[in-house]
Amino acid sequence: MTALAAAALAPCTSRAAQKATAFALIGDRYHNSDYIRTGLTRTITKDLDVSIDFTDETKALNAETLNGYKMLIVFRDGMIWPDGYPDESTNAGWVSGGKVKLVSEPPVPPSPAKSQYWMKPEQGKAVRKFVEDGGAAFFLHNTTHVGLSDPDFRHVLGGAYTGHPPIRTFKVKVTNSNHPITKGVRDFIVTDEQHYMDYDKDRKNIFLESVNEDGLTYQNYGATAPAGWAYDYGKGRVCYLSPGHLLNVLWNPEYVKLQHNAAKWLLRQSSE
Repeated sequence: MTALAAAALAPCTSRAAQKATAFALIGDRYHNSDYIRTGLTRTITKDLDVSIDFTDETKALNAETLNGYKMLIVFRDGMIWPDGYPDESTNAGWVSGGKVKLVSEPPVPPSPAKSQYWMKPEQGKAVRKFVEDGGAAFFLHNTTHVGLSDPDFRHVLGGAYTGHPPIRTFKVKVTNSNHPITKGVRDFIVTDEQHYMDYDKDRKNIFLESVNEDGLTYQNYGATAPAGWAYDYGKGRVCYLSPGHLLNVLWNPEYVKLQHNAAKWLLRQSSE
């Protein structure tokens, strides 16, 4: 990454943090930071005039950084790969399937190429305190994977990732049309990663489900999974929405409504 690109994703100073509404930790091996930043800049920043400071540096998520923000956005998984990847298919799709032979002279030294969790206990505690003290937490898509790595973060999020099948088409179904976040939202269909998770909280907080109408299942979890929930947490609020592996999913008109409603509800800009 060039110095200019790194600066574009670097967390802002405390002075700038006081001006922005939200701090967003985004991007991982499987989810490019650019499409997330592009997607949320339209749906949240431009549409709602909610300023966001984006970063893909996991170490930036801490109590000091969160101070001064009203909302935390997390849109990434719980893994980092400090020793490299087992293959290059995730950042250079054209090499997948063995169509291109990768050559390096001199050869690249072998490495373990194993993932590790990035979240430290103090980071989970910082997120929990931020929300308990009145902050808003907006979690999207694969953030449930972070729930596997830290109990405090999982307690705020309300669940943890169990997996997903290959990208396929499914319906996102509103199960509680009376919630402020689903106001005016109709069922919609996307081609996306249908994420499955273990949900820990009261099921009355779930307002959205993903349903494979062809009856395709995932392991022993069936064709349906929770896809959206929200609740008060201490003095703050939490919302999770599961779609979002692709930019055209983030910009599906009905999903845009959900993002708008969620951000307004989290920031207490709605009447409910």
